[in-house]
Amino acid sequence: MELTDRKKKVLRSVVDLYIRTAEPVGSKAITALPDMNYSSATIRNEMADLTAMGYLEQPHTSAGRIPSPAGYRLYVDELMSDYRLSMDETRSINAAIEDKMQRVDKMMEKVASLVSQATDLPAISVASRQAGVTVKHFDLLSAGSGSFILVLLLSTEEVVNKLIKLPIPVTEGDLKLLSAVLNAAMADLPPEEFTGALMDKLMRSAGGASSLVPVIFEFTADALHRHANANMAVAGQLKILCQPEYRDVDKAQRLLTSLDEEALSQLPAVMQNANGTKVLVGPENVAQELKDTSVVVTKFDIGEGMQGMIGVVGPTRMDYAKITARLSYFAESLSKAFTKPEQTQPQLPAGENHKDTEA
Repeated sequence: MELTDRKKKVLRSVVDLYIRTAEPVGSKAITALPDMNYSSATIRNEMADLTAMGYLEQPHTSAGRIPSPAGYRLYVDELMSDYRLSMDETRSINAAIEDKMQRVDKMMEKVASLVSQATDLPAISVASRQAGVTVKHFDLLSAGSGSFILVLLLSTEEVVNKLIKLPIPVTEGDLKLLSAVLNAAMADLPPEEFTGALMDKLMRSAGGASSLVPVIFEFTADALHRHANANMAVAGQLKILCQPEYRDVDKAQRLLTSLDEEALSQLPAVMQNANGTKVLVGPENVAQELKDTSVVVTKFDIGEGMQGMIGVVGPTRMDYAKITARLSYFAESLSKAFTKPEQTQPQLPAGENHKDTEA
């Protein structure tokens, strides 16, 4: 059976009406639309064909139809009209971002909250490294009797440092030797190659500073692990209760219990090689808990080797054109906000400065 232009027009009308009303759509409602110059009988036949083709479904004994996941997929890919944000919407988003901008490690919860407010749906925000983080250079600087400062220059151009107290006397020559050993053996090495055999090799090569190797090894591994981990936040879960689909308490409870970081943790992987905005309809979702929902996600640039992702979770009936437009504008605005030049004086490098640690 051929998917004609008329069938596509009918399908688009069904989806648009169902998004607005959350009620099954009948042929009379479509015939009443201003751009539908067809009889009710013609519309009924087209809707019956679309149902047979798997693009529409007929719930219970209702005469109306609702879109199937395949219908939503075709709608998102080919049929939906572009949604143009109003001036009020763009001003609201810009004002919220400008007002709420802070450091990345404190931003994700606020970004998720802003996206949820702008879309009236549960939202997710993620900040993660675009590639594996390594140490470009090690420095061990004497800090007077009984202590030294370990300085790590990461591949992201960030500096992490730590004050370490010495259990034994170590000379500046020992520290220079250990610095050379670390740079030769561990610079640009991914964390998964930090093995016991590597630590043993370092200790054999470190001379009088061999007892410092385990604490340096552990701190370096922890620093890379912290910088590689994705920072994720979820907000607005209860907004799903405003959707007619979730007036059923059991259905709503099942979804609410799955709207957490564990269920959503696979979404960043979905966006790994994706460009622009991605829509996952129903069964296309990677997490089993989200198979009855749709997820819309998009990426933005944070700078300093980091990438962000924002998205929403909602019913398959969501207004895809409006949601994708708002998320795209959000992503563009966040990229500009995060990557614009700082207007303030340079700050000291981020890190665990001057924390005393016994080696």
